Amino acid sequence: MAAGEATGHASQTTPIPLWFEIGSFVVLIAVLLFDLLYVVKRPHIPSMKEASLWVAFYVSLALIFFGLMWVFVSDVDALQFLTGWVTEYSLSVDNLFVFIIIMANFAVPRKYQQEVLMVGIIIALILRGIFILVGAAIIENFAWVFYIFGAFLLFTAYKQIREATSGEDEEEDEPGLVKKLTARMNVAPHFDGNKLRTTINGKRMWTPMIAVFIALGMTDLMFAIDSIPAIFGITQSPFIVFTANIFALMGLRQLYFLLGGLMDRLVYLKHGIAVILAFIGVKLVLHALEKNDLPFINGGQPVPVPHIDTNLSLFVIVGTLVVAIVASLLSPAGKTAAAEHKAKQAEEEATQQSLLRAEMDSMADESGHDDPEPRTSSGH
Repeated sequence: MAAGEATGHASQTTPIPLWFEIGSFVVLIAVLLFDLLYVVKRPHIPSMKEASLWVAFYVSLALIFFGLMWVFVSDVDALQFLTGWVTEYSLSVDNLFVFIIIMANFAVPRKYQQEVLMVGIIIALILRGIFILVGAAIIENFAWVFYIFGAFLLFTAYKQIREATSGEDEEEDEPGLVKKLTARMNVAPHFDGNKLRTTINGKRMWTPMIAVFIALGMTDLMFAIDSIPAIFGITQSPFIVFTANIFALMGLRQLYFLLGGLMDRLVYLKHGIAVILAFIGVKLVLHALEKNDLPFINGGQPVPVPHIDTNLSLFVIVGTLVVAIVASLLSPAGKTAAAEHKAKQAEEEATQQSLLRAEMDSMADESGHDDPEPRTSSGH
């Protein structure tokens, strides 16, 4: 059974021109390469203005792509892209919560966090590309896989709600697992700039940056497992799925610095994302019933069920995100979380300054000078 026949209403109605696909990927790869080179050549902490401009640029780029799809492909495909992009963007923002935890646990210097995030985004693109290709091949040949995708998203939504209400985050255990994986890798106690390898007392060692990359890779893998079934519930076009993921991940690095402490204020964002995942999970199950060919369900015949179109999906997803964000910003819980984050950040900065002064005093005692130049060969 062909992919288009197997997916019915959810499939694209107009074949996407080859020139449009090739041109899109050429432009997207060029933008990603420019972003990567910009980070490598100029590692720094972006200002709020810089981060805002970059985020606005990437959002505008996605909306322009949506308009081009509307003009050169079809309105149905364009709406599927827009819905998929909003869904993946919301899941990518959820990614930032875990990224913040990883950066804090490994004490990554803020100057090099841009590079670390860029590596994480590249790993995410590679993993999601693999999942998309595999998922598209499975869907094309086995329509019943939508039952599995739907059940998985419903379980993920339940787990997300449980974590959000209990205040526990299973991802916080991840650094412990990373520590086990790097136990025999001879990791140095300190960062050496943005290097993966350093030399201490004539001995070559890994820097903690390798553990950070492993943690990011594991996180990306888990989020790819969640996000790919979610977008396949909106469209089964591999091109739309992949471009929606690329646009969702582009600008995530700048969004990390733009949101900053605001992330702690979005106390209901996880609840909102859980609602979105549950909605798409229900949609996938309904779609599976609509295209049912399993002999033990309704005798192998399609089951008459309500059809959820792309317009309704877009309305539910955007509406849920808006409600979750507004409720977070206005709620006492959100304001309390923001105050706690500000106090914690001030405490961490004071601790870092104290440690730096102690280290410089120690170096001054060793060298015999009152005001030594700080060494950076194996330090922070």
